Amino acid sequence: MTQEQSNSLVRSLTTCIVGGGSSAHVLIPFLSEAGHHVQLLTRRPNDWHDVVYCEITDGGNEQVTETHAGSIYKKSSDPADVIPDADIIILCMPVHTYRPSLDRLAPYINRSREVFVGTVSFQWLIASVPMRNACVVLIPALLSLLQIYGQAGFNWMVHSMEKENNLTNVVCFAIGSIPWICRTQEYGKRVANYGGKMLNLVAVTPLEKFDKLNSIFLQDISERPLGMGKFEQTCSFLSLTLSVDNQIIHPSRCYGLWQRYQGHFASKEDVPYFYKDFDELSAENIHKIDAEYTLIRDAVRKHFPDRPFKYMLDYLSLEKLNHKSGHVDVLSSFKNSKQLAAIKTPTVPGANGSQVLNKDCRFFTDDIPYGLLIAKWFAQKLDVKTPFIDGVICWAQTLRGEGFLNQDCTINKEYCLQEKYTSGIPESYGITKLKDLLD
Repeated sequence: MTQEQSNSLVRSLTTCIVGGGSSAHVLIPFLSEAGHHVQLLTRRPNDWHDVVYCEITDGGNEQVTETHAGSIYKKSSDPADVIPDADIIILCMPVHTYRPSLDRLAPYINRSREVFVGTVSFQWLIASVPMRNACVVLIPALLSLLQIYGQAGFNWMVHSMEKENNLTNVVCFAIGSIPWICRTQEYGKRVANYGGKMLNLVAVTPLEKFDKLNSIFLQDISERPLGMGKFEQTCSFLSLTLSVDNQIIHPSRCYGLWQRYQGHFASKEDVPYFYKDFDELSAENIHKIDAEYTLIRDAVRKHFPDRPFKYMLDYLSLEKLNHKSGHVDVLSSFKNSKQLAAIKTPTVPGANGSQVLNKDCRFFTDDIPYGLLIAKWFAQKLDVKTPFIDGVICWAQTLRGEGFLNQDCTINKEYCLQEKYTSGIPESYGITKLKDLLD
């Protein structure tokens, strides 16, 4: 496909974004400028301006260096208004809400053409539709700073949706990690973008659809507007599910804050920043979890010797790949990051003006049942011991009154499978054998 053909194709797309999080605020200007007809599915359509602005911002002094503007073609709270014409559907939302959102959207997905379904925040959900009018759908996240990533076996979710709704025309994809760091400045109107990554990863199924997805969508959300952030394809969604990202970083830091402060802070001023104030204890937690993930990754490679898993990486390797950085340790990679400096620790008010670690934020609801628990499932299946991961899951489930693990630290399947959305372990999609995990 030539560049001229690609540009002509994109101009005819209708892109539909599901959600109102920070990533949605970035995608609307980037995609609109690239020629997409951008549609928005959100619970708050009346709070969105017709034009949305993305301000490229220096993370050090908050100075705006460039502004992108994009129009919303149609906005609604009803999927029937924006999903049927969508060539591309994108979820921008917490991971634990992917599955119920897919169930809500599935009946309205066009069945007469290819539709791309992907994630851009916690994961991208895109279904491929013929390129006439594409609709990108983005869903809001719980926090103002979002990520797009392929955590939690997004392909398992989409394939489950396909089977339940008799869909045969969906192309599924998930982005390895967010292409940029962003923060909503004015809801429905303006977002700050603190810059992009040097390289981005994406998993796509069917595999041969990568070139098309790249030309009609991926290049428009990073490489074209920012001049950086080329996308490369992974050999499997497992490369994203088992790489080091939020599902490792967030629980490690929250556990470290609990170990040091018991999750309680005297006032808002006493709450450390999530990354800028990263300490040795939290960094050591990441090392311990990452080391156990490495054992799992090695066991997966041994079990699937024909797969290269080039991008199934440990934390520092992935960080260097994405940012081309020279960081030699976990602690410096967080403390010295201008992009991450503004992210605050999620807390809720406690007694007498104090602040308490928010155990109901997505760092718990996403990164335990749809993060560490999936790694534990692989470990148990492949006979890999993970004592530190077990300890973090047990700490979190005690804090929240959950029961993902039994007393002997095996997975409590009765609890994990009690309802459709309780956890993201493969068996919740009917997958019991390792060979069925790969596309």
